[in-house]
Formats: sequence, structure tokens, C-alpha cells
Amino acid sequence: MLDCPLCHHDDIQFYWEDKRRQYLQCQRCELVFVDPNQRLDASQEKAHYDLHENDPSDAGYRRFLSRVQQPLVERIGPHKQGLDFGCGPGPTLSLMMEEAGHQVDLYDLYYYPDMSVLNKQYDFVTATEVIEHLYKPDEVWAQWITMLKPGAWLGLMTKMVRGVEAFATWHYKNDHTHVVFFSRSTFEFLAVRDKLELEFIENDVILLRKSSNESTKEIEKARFSR
Repeated sequence: MLDCPLCHHDDIQFYWEDKRRQYLQCQRCELVFVDPNQRLDASQEKAHYDLHENDPSDAGYRRFLSRVQQPLVERIGPHKQGLDFGCGPGPTLSLMMEEAGHQVDLYDLYYYPDMSVLNKQYDFVTATEVIEHLYKPDEVWAQWITMLKPGAWLGLMTKMVRGVEAFATWHYKNDHTHVVFFSRSTFEFLAVRDKLELEFIENDVILLRKSSNESTKEIEKARFSR
């Protein structure tokens, strides 16, 4: 039986279909996701990522990333340790955070696959244009929350679902490596479940803060309760 790849609820309904893929929606967390049988394999996925040309010296790309970097810097305080998760072949946000006085580790499944950094805890974790690519968003989300120190911040960038009519003409779904699509309701569900403070900075910039009073053990228990 197919269940939600994020919250594992089993009430899954048809959402949309085009010539290439079928999209389903969880009726609890409202995640929209591609039928798992229609996802790319690892070699096809990496071949697509190899086409990306993210240049750390590109002023336009830096402006794009500054929309999450600036509000995050305003909230975390000076001299913090962070992780840029899914940094890609040309890490840029990490450089921008280092220029602001912070230290940043890198992780990327294909380009910086040092899994030792996933065993640390951080003052902030960033994932820009990453969450929509995740085949196992439940596992990665749990990793992120576990890696956050009490009171630490998670900074995300992803475009969000705005309803079926908008979805029908939405360019974001046309990228074959985009397989899960969050909405505001999805993030609100996660924030309540995992006791996170939630801020929507822009239409595609989301900040979440781990409670300074919650232990990792308590959050893990809440996350996996049905």
C-alpha cells in the first residue's frame, strides 16, 4: 500500500496528471508527490545535476541566495557553526555565510558525500532548492531536526504548491528531478508535529527554529507517533 513519503499517512488521493507523470497528495500533511514508479534513477538524476552551472562569483545567484542568507544571519547571532545540505557542485551559500563570520560544513549526496558531517549538531542548517528533490523526505527531515541544536535554525528555499489550478501550469513540476512539493500547510503540519517555530519570509523562503526546551528524544518520539 502506498503511503505518504513524508508523514506515512495512508490516505493518498490523486492530485494531477500530465503526459509524463502522475502526482498524488497526502490528505494529512498535504504533501504533493510524484508516483514513486515514475522517478529517475540515481544515474539519470546525477546527469541532470551535472548540467547545473552555479557559480559562486555570479552576482545574480548570490542575490537569489541572499533572500534566505540575510534573514538567517539576522537571527542566528555571530560566529556560528552551520551545515549547507545539498550544496551542489559549486557551493555558494556556504561562502556567503563564511563571509558573514560563520563556519560551514558541506554535504551533498553526489558532490560532497562526507557523511561524517551528518553526525554533528549545528547552530543552523541550510537547504536551498533541495527539499523538492528528496526521494525520502521523512528520513532527511528527521536528519535535519536531529542535527539542529536546541534553539537552532533551519533555512529552506523551495517553491510551494498553491492549489490544483496553479499546479496545472506550474513550471516547477516540469523538472524531472522535482518529486515532492510542499505547501504552507505541509510546513505548518511539520512545525506543529515537531514543535518548531515557523516563519514564511517569502513565497519560497522558509525558516524554522527548533525549540530550545525540547530534547531530541522528545522530538523523535513526537515525529514517529501515529
